[in-house]
Amino acid sequence: MLEIYKKVVFENYANFKGRARRKEFWTVVLVNVIISVVLSVVLGIISSSLAMLANLFTLAVLIPSIAVGVRRMHDVGKSGWFILIPLYDIYLAAMEGEKGANKYGANPKSQLEDLKEIGKDLN
Repeated sequence: MLEIYKKVVFENYANFKGRARRKEFWTVVLVNVIISVVLSVVLGIISSSLAMLANLFTLAVLIPSIAVGVRRMHDVGKSGWFILIPLYDIYLAAMEGEKGANKYGANPKSQLEDLKEIGKDLN
């Protein structure tokens, strides 16, 4: 789980191109929520003014969080702008991605699925 998180936050920091699997998207959401809550509680216990430092973490992961959300919308065949539609974006994020390649790139779930599609268009 942490490998996925590190890949999204560090390697794909501002990568808005391509597709992201459900697992990748929801892992990032879960880890961000856990870290934010733990930071807020721990720093809040130490000092209420330190609890504001938890907001720095939120700002640091804002761009990668938006980027993985955009890539998740791409996986279901939608524009990245769909992350701005409340509730519908959660529905789309929970949906299974499109099978095979779409206009946003290859299917990240299985690169071998594209090989199965070779020759099917000949009929």
